[in-house]
Amino acid sequence: MSDTPPKPSVLFVCVHNAGRSQMAAAFLTHLGQGRIVVRSAGSAPAEAVNPAVVAAMAEAGIDLSAEIPKVLTSETVQASDIVITMDCGDACPVFPGKTYRDWKLADPAGQGVEAVRPIRDEIERRVRSLLAELRPGEACPWTVSRITGGRGLFRPGSE
Repeated sequence: MSDTPPKPSVLFVCVHNAGRSQMAAAFLTHLGQGRIVVRSAGSAPAEAVNPAVVAAMAEAGIDLSAEIPKVLTSETVQASDIVITMDCGDACPVFPGKTYRDWKLADPAGQGVEAVRPIRDEIERRVRSLLAELRPGEACPWTVSRITGGRGLFRPGSE
């Protein structure tokens, strides 16, 4: 029997799984450093991740270029402890014992990278808050550098 507690699991859901949910999943995967099981999906997935989202995340040092939007399934929801929706309406199945949250965020669809940056930054802020909630007492050593214009991740004190 292991003394290691099970990893919490989080599912991010938006309609196309091409923008907000991809950014949220990427931030939590990166910042969680393997301590969280992270999934993302869409109720009507697009064929590709939004190129402006890929560019904005690259500025933050996170590569989304190989990601592919995934379809939302009941199995994915059942396998997750927390389900965070982003304007996907009633498409997300509801199961007892799951924690559901809805993050009201602007939709990056059809937007340029300039419009995506503030959405990205708000998602990062919310993911950091979620991570602190999931792993209280564990400091996250990485942050996106606003001093260097969001050109990458750094450890505090390494500037």
